[in-house]
Amino acid sequence: MKLSSGSTVTFFRNLRRRPRNTGAILPSGPILAKTMAKAIDPTIDGPILELGPGTGVFTKALIERGIAPERLILIEFNADFVRFLKKRFPNVTVIHASAFDLPKLWKERNLPAIAGIVSGLPLLNFPKELGRQLIADSLELLQPNGQYVQFTYSQRPSVPAPSGAVVNLLKRVWLNMPPASVWIYQKKAERQSVAA
Repeated sequence: MKLSSGSTVTFFRNLRRRPRNTGAILPSGPILAKTMAKAIDPTIDGPILELGPGTGVFTKALIERGIAPERLILIEFNADFVRFLKKRFPNVTVIHASAFDLPKLWKERNLPAIAGIVSGLPLLNFPKELGRQLIADSLELLQPNGQYVQFTYSQRPSVPAPSGAVVNLLKRVWLNMPPASVWIYQKKAERQSVAA
């Protein structure tokens, strides 16, 4: 899975313009993308939500995992990325909004409970409490046994687990540049092993 030249140009143009919002110095690599996608169980009913999809590296991996594009809902704040994603993935729902408004967005659109969430958001660039609230809100919208999957370039989770939830390391992806850690957040009562 190689980034297209359009993905690369779009990524670096936005990194130059908005480094804090882009949150990475390089696009996520294919091993990280596959690791993130593998954590999502495609057999759980409902939409799969992606937060901060950027140029769609994780989106592509989710589709390659066998998740129908029509099940994917992407929330992206950056207008350039939104335009790019809509062209690249015409059968995927792309919402131009802030992921931090997730409960409001979900309620306004009357959407069903989420099967799984993949997040490429640079949570270390935001106040810790804002990140914790985002994860708490996300977990409330998940189906039973659904998982919130977050990567970070830190050796620790981007934010601690919110009250009533747990966070566990799935994998360290040393071959990503820079190396990344993938973390799984779940409600305590619904904690299960990661999907195979």
